[in-house]
Amino acid sequence: MRKITLHDVAKAAGVSVATASWSINDNEKHRIPASTRNRVRKIAHSLGYQPHALGKGLVNGTSDLIGFVTDDVATMPFAGQIIKGARDEAWRSGKLLLIIDTGGKESVEDKALAMMAEQQVQGVIYSTWYHRPVETPKFQSEKPALLVNCFDKQGLYPAIVPDEVQGGRAATELLIKAGHRHIAFVNTTSPSPAQTGRLEGYKQVLEEAEIPFDSSLITYVKPNQEGGFEVTGLLIDSGATAVFCHNDRVAMGIYDGLRQRGLSIPGDMSVVGFDDQMVISAHLHPALTTVGLPHYDLGVLGIRKLLRICHEKNANKAVSITRVKCPPIIRKSISELLI
Repeated sequence: MRKITLHDVAKAAGVSVATASWSINDNEKHRIPASTRNRVRKIAHSLGYQPHALGKGLVNGTSDLIGFVTDDVATMPFAGQIIKGARDEAWRSGKLLLIIDTGGKESVEDKALAMMAEQQVQGVIYSTWYHRPVETPKFQSEKPALLVNCFDKQGLYPAIVPDEVQGGRAATELLIKAGHRHIAFVNTTSPSPAQTGRLEGYKQVLEEAEIPFDSSLITYVKPNQEGGFEVTGLLIDSGATAVFCHNDRVAMGIYDGLRQRGLSIPGDMSVVGFDDQMVISAHLHPALTTVGLPHYDLGVLGIRKLLRICHEKNANKAVSITRVKCPPIIRKSISELLI
């Protein structure tokens, strides 16, 4: 069967297409007699007319769409949870997510943000697949905007990011509670909020436990499996009984290096990772204790805050950075003999 259009409704009601549209969409700019509005709606219902959600939004100057522009979140298996959280919360709020993955290309990003303005989205979320500072995005309208998993260097927009310091604290606390006092930290050579924040959390917990900070227990490697493997000898020579790794890939390399030397986890070395990349952490032997990045929660909280801003005046003037806790995920890589 042919889909019923607004023209069909207008013809059956004996009114113009504009009047039919204004009657159905409750456009406050045009005063339609109640009798006409009710008659048009009854005819539309009897014909089985379904209003076009985007068209309704364009008539009213807004829509039920929320824009979501990202660099590579959609293609990253663990960071994709940001989109899932945002999508689920948008649905719960009666909204739809309009997602564009730019692949990190500036020209595509500019076009994506311009398109969001054309589609009359209620607001825009801008997100990156890993936590980092970014240049201020070129938003094309005065609609509310929010950054997720990143923050702009100029501090012009509110942001929702992981609490890297708290995450570093959580990882170190797990090892101290297990009885360890010689705890190494394998950090990344790549400058980032994670590099500085996780180290700061590590230092804070050592100080609170009255364990002297020993810079010789800190090493810097490329944040991948090879980096972890290459530093294993230094860890053993340092006398550390436990190691906190910048991420799960580094931890996987340390697993390999310890096994090559005939050492066991957690018997000879307790290991804690970071990120909770399920394809790694849950499938190592033994399964890796780690600290998770709150990607799903970042998406949920991003939508919630954006919708609150949408209902406030001077939406983007209340600029703040909200830090979300990183949860510890306890598995089998910390020595039970010391707990």
